[in-house]
Amino acid sequence: MQLAHTDGSMDFIKSLCGEFQKHNRIDPTYYEKWDVKRGLRNADGTGVLAGITQIGNVLGYYVQDGERFPMEGKLIYRGIDLNDLVNGFMSENRFGFEETAYLLLFGALPTREQLTLFQRALSVHQPLPPMFTEDMILRAPSGDVMNKLARSVLSLYSYDDAPEDRSLESEMGKAIALIARLPTIAAHAYAAKRHYFDNESLYLHRPQEGLGVAENFLYSVRHDNQFTEEEAKLLDLCLVLHAEHGGGNNSAFACRVLSSSGTDIYSAIAAAIGSLKGPRHGGANKKVMEMFGYIEDGVKDWRDDDEIRSYLSRILHKEAGDGSGLIYGMGHAIYTLSDPRAVLLKKFAKSLAAKKGMLDEFELYEAVERLTPEVLSASGQRKVVCANVDLYSGLVYKMMGIPQELYTPLFAVARVVGWCAHRIEEVYNPGNKIIRPAYKAVAPARPFIPLDQRG
Repeated sequence: MQLAHTDGSMDFIKSLCGEFQKHNRIDPTYYEKWDVKRGLRNADGTGVLAGITQIGNVLGYYVQDGERFPMEGKLIYRGIDLNDLVNGFMSENRFGFEETAYLLLFGALPTREQLTLFQRALSVHQPLPPMFTEDMILRAPSGDVMNKLARSVLSLYSYDDAPEDRSLESEMGKAIALIARLPTIAAHAYAAKRHYFDNESLYLHRPQEGLGVAENFLYSVRHDNQFTEEEAKLLDLCLVLHAEHGGGNNSAFACRVLSSSGTDIYSAIAAAIGSLKGPRHGGANKKVMEMFGYIEDGVKDWRDDDEIRSYLSRILHKEAGDGSGLIYGMGHAIYTLSDPRAVLLKKFAKSLAAKKGMLDEFELYEAVERLTPEVLSASGQRKVVCANVDLYSGLVYKMMGIPQELYTPLFAVARVVGWCAHRIEEVYNPGNKIIRPAYKAVAPARPFIPLDQRG
């Protein structure tokens, strides 16, 4: 909420901001002086070891004799290589997200009977509670679907007969319900945004029994409910690729931090959604599309490497793009030579681009992926960088006709599986403590000054 300008309050706020800046600057040399692990990362860029997990593992380099060496990226779900998992269900022409969710939650691949029962449990929980859409989504629509997702998840607490029941059976039931309901909430939140903020017609669709998560999402967000099997299976793949990424990623860690305090699952998952929204995390997929809008307008010849290279350099030097100096979709905290999710998505993106008549745009993305390391190196940055999943996920969604407002919510629809798995692991392993890192206090000691004596 913005303060009114007519009463002089904005001038007051500006003066307060000046006061804040005067008293709150932290000397950047302090971080090195006290060996502060900024971002919970060591000086070499590796993450500070904060816990142990059996859920997921992210590999992007190896360490030998204390030195880091780049390697092709690997993503492991419960000990199974992501590529093997994807090849497994795709070779049988099956959807894989529900199977992946089962694996991440329970720790092993399901039998056919277990998978059927799990799919049935998800289907039962896909509809929202009576009047939930009317009371919690339509009455207070949001211009950003992610904010509505977080608020709606918190609101589900009020619709739970035993929201504070911490038994394993209760937590598993809540997790399954959250995984099932998040796609429906996202679809209805988008419908409300589209109606109240974009002045479009309001279409609200109920999830259909017998459809999987990917199918129901496409059914729910399209006013005519139409989608092809190819689209549904490609979206299903995107959900699988986004379902988990280790306990150290920002949103999963946020979920574990809240869970370690003993709070309820709804509070923990809402916090994770808030984390994912940020442009340095899940929100990066929207920033990639925004960046390519600038590139497509600013580069006249998409086949001219020199022109593309020059424009990327301008982005890096804050002369173009959004002024951040970031080339979105390139680089990752762990992956060096490759992000396995980006490798898989790129393959399907190229095939889809050929069918959609968008190969020129796809090749521009490839050019940015190829040329960015050269541009970074020329600017003095020696870090090995590769395309991350965000570079191609937005393009895939665009080619499928999914609106940009749903790119990050789709990430949440998938990642809620990993969040729930990490929450349950955090809460139900003996010996876990509340997460409480230290901060070095550097404010100088000073006396209290009586109000009338302050200048």
